[in-house]
Amino acid sequence: MDSERLTMIDLFSGAGGLSEGLSEAGFHSLFASEIVPVYAQTYQKNHPNTKVVTADIRRLDAYEVRRSLGIDRGELDLIAGGPPCQGFSINAPIRTTLDERNHLFKEYLRFVDAFAPRAVLIENVPGLVSFEHGATLHAILDALAELGYGADVRILGAPYYGVPQMRWRTIILGVREKALPADAYPEPIYHAPIKANFTSTFEGQPLIQEPTPEANAKFVTVQEAIGDLPALKSGEQGEPVKQYRCDAFCEYQRRSRVGTVGVLNHEAPQLSAINLKRLEYIRPGGNWTDIPDALLPAGMKRARRSDHTKRYGRVQADGLASTILTKCDPHWGAFFHYEQDRSFTVREAARLQSFPDHFVFTGNLAEQYAQVGNAVPPLLAQAVGLSLRSVLEMEE
Repeated sequence: MDSERLTMIDLFSGAGGLSEGLSEAGFHSLFASEIVPVYAQTYQKNHPNTKVVTADIRRLDAYEVRRSLGIDRGELDLIAGGPPCQGFSINAPIRTTLDERNHLFKEYLRFVDAFAPRAVLIENVPGLVSFEHGATLHAILDALAELGYGADVRILGAPYYGVPQMRWRTIILGVREKALPADAYPEPIYHAPIKANFTSTFEGQPLIQEPTPEANAKFVTVQEAIGDLPALKSGEQGEPVKQYRCDAFCEYQRRSRVGTVGVLNHEAPQLSAINLKRLEYIRPGGNWTDIPDALLPAGMKRARRSDHTKRYGRVQADGLASTILTKCDPHWGAFFHYEQDRSFTVREAARLQSFPDHFVFTGNLAEQYAQVGNAVPPLLAQAVGLSLRSVLEMEE
């Protein structure tokens, strides 16, 4: 096997954040499956050498896919993906054929059986660990064991790997016909002020690995992530390809700019007049509690000041962004720029997710935000890919 060209396929691929990071770690995606056409379009645009199929995975013949790629069973290095898992447990609260979640993880397993890859990678939300009191996670690990994979689970904090936002992902890794080595998961390299607000143990074992004192690098800040992007006013569109505001002033920006022709997907959404008025009162690090009562939405007037602390939030330049969601809507979270009176652009959201600037998002504005918010941060995927690659190369 050419270790410089490890092969993989990506199921439930979305726009391709997982593949983008894994490609930086040395994995080449041969095939991707995604049901949403505009997501698949974005994936194909950014991974032109990958065979991308827009289809319901339940309609795909896994053995035919393998034959079409011209690879033998056991030859593929990795199957990666984010299949919905919450309906997989036999103890799931709704066990009917109408609950499509009961089937989708089985489709992932069907491809694992057909390809017998050397390794598997499954990403999901932290809540997977506690769902059904752990029964779903047990079922997943047991199913992988039945297919011959020694698997384990961790919850990784994205800021520990250089992603400038508060985000956690559950990562299940498995290797064929052996126990998963202890060093299969990447060591945290950045210190960051994040705390878990979810179940973080499984069978009595902690799932979160925090940085050691030797890992003395400080987290990447919001300003380091987006401070070189062009300034915009609310609603300003400008040219499709814009010039950078200044020279790159940190390593994160230099990495983001590699291979790009300029700044794309950087148009400011138009805020309503009332939101622009509210924004006048919100300081960096502040939120809806900075807004005079007369300007608050009716529902927020009845809220306790300790509730909804991210709503109408303006980020701090020297802090972490809150989790990037599928909308940068101020009513959802802290998505106001730290110094410009507007919400984040798609490119800024993508930077905070650690996408490189050459990665282009297709579709309308709402679809672009959704693609960014649903993605696995590429830097997190790269960290996992590098550690998994080391495990696979040890076997050679």
